[in-house]
Amino acid sequence: MKKLFAIVAVALMSLTASAQKFVLVDMEYILGNIPAYERANEQLNQVSKKWQAEVEALANEAQSLYKNYQSEAVFLSDEQKQARETAIVAKEKEASELKKKYFGPDGELFKKRESLMTPIQDEIYNVVKDICEQKGYSLVLDRASDAGIIFASPKIDISNEVLLKLGYVN
Repeated sequence: MKKLFAIVAVALMSLTASAQKFVLVDMEYILGNIPAYERANEQLNQVSKKWQAEVEALANEAQSLYKNYQSEAVFLSDEQKQARETAIVAKEKEASELKKKYFGPDGELFKKRESLMTPIQDEIYNVVKDICEQKGYSLVLDRASDAGIIFASPKIDISNEVLLKLGYVN
């Protein structure tokens, strides 16, 4: 029993001797202090509003066609009704396809966001990686995205160091 206790004690001591060093970054804070990120966000918002207006215009056209159809349905022949219904469905489908094209999972907005944000994120990642390699940090947590962090000492937050290395003084 004493041998087992001694082995466990030695194992625990060796684990604590090789303790990992970790730090925090606040990505919201970092991104909020990078003007290129703010410009990219503004550009995305403008494009998104423009595309949303296009989609809404088509949806409104479909709605207008439907309202006209409802008010005139009693005066239309079966063939005319069928033609109007087909036109309404086609306009709704057009609006839906345009919405998917712009805002779908692989849509234009996603591609635009990726093309604008990826270079900024890659630059931040490379700086964080460099800092970690220089100072021997093993783990970096993002305090902005992890709701599990209740308290963290400001001493282990390297966000300002990242900004400084990126060339932004705060």
